Amino acid sequence: MAVSRELLAEGRAAVRGRDWPRALAAFGRVDETDGLGAEDLFSVADCAWWLGRIDEAIAAYERSYRGYLDEGSPAKAALAALMLGVHASERGDGVIGSAWMNRARRLLDEVPETAEHGYPLYFEVFGAMGAGDLDLALSLAARMQQLGRRFGDDNLVALGTLAEGRALVKKGEAERGMTLLDDAMLAAVADDLHPVWTGGIYCHLMDVCHELVDLQRATEWTRATEAWCDRVAEAVLYRGICRVHRAQVYQRQGDWLEAEAQATRASADLDGVHVGTVAEANYELGELHRLRGEVEEAEARYRRAHELGRDPQPGVALLHLAAGQAEVAVTSLQTALAQREGDRLGRVRLVWALVEATVEAGDLRAAREASEELRTTAQVYGTVGLTALAQQACGAVLLAEGHYHEAREALRLAGEAWQRASAPYDGARTRLLLARTLRALGDEVAAVLELETAQETFERLGASPDARRVAALRAEAVPPDGLSAREVEVLRLVATGRTNREVAEVLFISDKTVARHLANIYRKLDLSTRSAATAYAFERDLAGPPTSST
Repeated sequence: MAVSRELLAEGRAAVRGRDWPRALAAFGRVDETDGLGAEDLFSVADCAWWLGRIDEAIAAYERSYRGYLDEGSPAKAALAALMLGVHASERGDGVIGSAWMNRARRLLDEVPETAEHGYPLYFEVFGAMGAGDLDLALSLAARMQQLGRRFGDDNLVALGTLAEGRALVKKGEAERGMTLLDDAMLAAVADDLHPVWTGGIYCHLMDVCHELVDLQRATEWTRATEAWCDRVAEAVLYRGICRVHRAQVYQRQGDWLEAEAQATRASADLDGVHVGTVAEANYELGELHRLRGEVEEAEARYRRAHELGRDPQPGVALLHLAAGQAEVAVTSLQTALAQREGDRLGRVRLVWALVEATVEAGDLRAAREASEELRTTAQVYGTVGLTALAQQACGAVLLAEGHYHEAREALRLAGEAWQRASAPYDGARTRLLLARTLRALGDEVAAVLELETAQETFERLGASPDARRVAALRAEAVPPDGLSAREVEVLRLVATGRTNREVAEVLFISDKTVARHLANIYRKLDLSTRSAATAYAFERDLAGPPTSST
């Protein structure tokens, strides 16, 4: 018995010191002889979960749950059931997870109010936010904080603060919301909370930073959590989750090799343990492959992310766009956006991709509408990254519309914002648009300088498709009168006598897209007929040989 007491003391001390392997070893030796109580079994479950041994964790949570019931502690049994629900859902067993969550609620309904009553509210808050009921979410978050203070539970106070912050951000009160999120994160990295909830707070904060394109805040908190990670070095699951968020930060900062290493490791470590993280890791890898022009690899990663429940948009649509299938991209993005009505932040990346796709398809009215949505969102939330995206989208549309002076100003502001955000790839893409704008204004010297700088960045990052695009722009003649390269292609084919359908077949686009491009050509050249456009093409030596049918 004395040996068991010593082992229990050793195991409990190891848990406090975040030494999960040592704790499991000590508890395991006690369990072989005298058995463990419900509280220590709960600790065993926590340790196994942190080490990524999910089957052991779930088995220990179940034993803890039964032990608490046998001891006459239904509120604590409810907390064990809640953890069973969370972790079962995380590994993909949604029905089982939901059943355990419901059991936890039933147990709590039968006992006087305790701190444990606050934890199911944490999940109800995010359900309310998903349903768009932000007032309910704020009410539940306030209730969590009240229960936490009443029963002296710092974890519950921090989680309620986090939940309130997220709801306020969703409501458009970004400054207040982010202040609360930062406050919750301070408690987390100070190691004042249970490690499970520290991980949850970090993940939610990083999700918000990703939505807001708040690169500075994401970078600073990621750096802060690296020190916390060092104190829980054996925490396979938490470190895997952190790796995905780091990969997102590294990718935006231009360290693509490190981003790939982090996402690859996370995908391998958490396979079968945390489905959502593995899905996000695969999507991030798909993005890196797409940016490098590795199409097959990108498709495979997007497919895997989709299999695990992650919407693979806008990545898949951008692959279609790169392949010249603008209309396919537009349709995919519109479908994805229809499923995110009311989710202003969740729509940002989809809307930005829609701007690119509709400009390429020649649908400038749709491009303008998408750009306006980004502008409105950026005005509400005000982060540097969102402002940069909105200005870049505005510049792209103005360029396509032929408003070159306005486009230049918008793109200049976007470039400055991306530089402040330390986002080299996005900055180089902006330079590419700016170079085309400067050419249209007749400033070839400045355009060449922008192209050279962009190409250096793309080559350093390994963004081969963009580097080739720049090289082609540097080599080609300047399109006349502000026409885009695609509009010159359409005009050249129209001047040979081809019908819209024949032009569409040659360029692998639709009749409707050809008609849009023609409308843009007529507007830019101040022409009104096909014959006038043909005459213009011959005057500028843009016409190719006539078709055999003419």
